[in-house]
Amino acid sequence: MDMGTNNAVLELTPIAFYRGQFGSKFGIPRQSSLATGLRGVVEFCPQFRNPDAVKGLEGFGRVWLIWGFSENVAAEKHPTVRPPLLGGNERMGVWATRSPFRPNNLGLSSVRIARIDWETPAIEVLGADLMDGTPIYDIKPYLSYVDSHPEARGGFTDQRQWQRLEVVMPAEMANDFTAADLDVLRQTLALDPRPHYHDDATRQYGMPFMGYDIRFHVSNGVLTVDGWK
Repeated sequence: MDMGTNNAVLELTPIAFYRGQFGSKFGIPRQSSLATGLRGVVEFCPQFRNPDAVKGLEGFGRVWLIWGFSENVAAEKHPTVRPPLLGGNERMGVWATRSPFRPNNLGLSSVRIARIDWETPAIEVLGADLMDGTPIYDIKPYLSYVDSHPEARGGFTDQRQWQRLEVVMPAEMANDFTAADLDVLRQTLALDPRPHYHDDATRQYGMPFMGYDIRFHVSNGVLTVDGWK
């Protein structure tokens, strides 16, 4: 079969939207499950709010979310990209990465099921690497006996590890955030939200989180929160 002559087009319609703590893509963990406490909700679109469609999902611990990079639709796409894990200085083929700059703008994330709201219905999940408002196109149960392959080679990720930062936050933040929210914020900031080619100790960054603008700087492996408003 000549695949080049196949003109079939797959039209995708969101079945749900993700509601979470990050209002922009800056600061979102670069992979799912890196910030295990990050909480969000998969809210189904009206035409898909059928409790029968989630029947049996309570027996699973995790699901795969197939979603869209909605902020990168108009961005120019290239055959090679600069993975953050490589410091943004080396290029790899786009198919060898999980870059958001992909021809079809599709993402895949494994998240933990925290709770199922049967009345709405909706799925509360943990560890998603999605921003608030991300469209979700499909949901599939995670099956450890076929989806988990610890022996598989990881390419360049086997040679590089995420270097987590030490995070210093003012005690006064407890007046505006719960302990659980501060723990999630600490997990996320420790992953270093900055572009990996940035290394300026005098530069201050802003990251939206739960309606606040978290201001911080990084010096010698320590991220210090300077303010929030």
